[in-house]
Amino acid sequence: MRIAVPKEIKNHEYRVALTPSGARELCARGHQVVVQESAGEGAGFADDAYIAAGAKIEADVAALWESAELILKVKEPQPEEVERLHSGQTLFTYLHLAAAEELTRGLLASGATCIAYETITAPQGGLPLLAPMSTVAGRMAVQAGAHSLEKAQGGAGILLPGVPGVPPARVTVIGGGVVGENAARMALGLGADVSVLDRSIPRLEVLDDRYQGRMKTVFSTADSVEDAVRESDLIIGAVLVPGAAAPKLISRSMLADMKPGSVLVDVAIDQGGCFETSHPTTHADPTYVVDGVVHYCVANMPGAVARTSTQALTNATQPFVVALANKGWRRALSDDAHFAAGLNVHGGQLTYAAVAEAFGMEHVAPATLLE
Repeated sequence: MRIAVPKEIKNHEYRVALTPSGARELCARGHQVVVQESAGEGAGFADDAYIAAGAKIEADVAALWESAELILKVKEPQPEEVERLHSGQTLFTYLHLAAAEELTRGLLASGATCIAYETITAPQGGLPLLAPMSTVAGRMAVQAGAHSLEKAQGGAGILLPGVPGVPPARVTVIGGGVVGENAARMALGLGADVSVLDRSIPRLEVLDDRYQGRMKTVFSTADSVEDAVRESDLIIGAVLVPGAAAPKLISRSMLADMKPGSVLVDVAIDQGGCFETSHPTTHADPTYVVDGVVHYCVANMPGAVARTSTQALTNATQPFVVALANKGWRRALSDDAHFAAGLNVHGGQLTYAAVAEAFGMEHVAPATLLE
């Protein structure tokens, strides 16, 4: 199979969808891997490393896309990339379609088969291709929040761990999943006063036991969210409804109750954000202020630590990439129901129910296409 790895063109996105090691695995199986010139440089992988692994380097972007059977990316295709897609091609990347109607319609019009990392499931539960980037984003959220609390960044001028005689910042993490736990763990390690809100008692029990009561665990209700809004210096939104738009948990009217210079970090921004006042930002211009509250809503946070993120992501995606290359998309998905959960678009048809619901569109079950 001819496999293409384009260079990511989203703002300040330095990750790449395939490492030289991954390219070597595919080439050893008889596949042709074509990597766009300098695609891996942002993550520290030179063209020569791909050549040594058996891949070809292509400078002509149009030729790279046109001849590909399988296209591997990290972030959702940008408009000019959507225009390059066509029927008969398979795209494997993060899509987050429930927050992107224009992208959804563009992919439908392309006729391509589009498989989303973030909706693939695992036999033991969870989202195995979302988890590594959720881990990175959760840990980065605390770094971003701590920096945003600095006065020069528009924050209240609070040091997250405090100092002797001065109390630490109060940090609330809404959502106790992979993002939430990693954010809470980082904040706890820095010495902050940390609370985690979640609607799952079993999950709160796990966190309470794992951290021996050092972080407060709170059942998430309208009242507990309102309390957090009033009391917190930093709130990290870490809620996830797989494949669907994130629920809006903090409204604009609630910002009036927040401390001036407090910070909201919305890690759910890829799925539309969990704060009413959230909108996507970039690493070039990461924050903005609404009603005295600093918002950090970068939609590709892990792109800033591209080396770590690329290695973590490709460790997880490699078995799925090999399956697609060896079997083709139809057989690979037919053989693995959890992999089939990643199918979002095929041949002009929407195949993921939560995305269809978000836009009031029709969809077909993936099983129907795999029969």
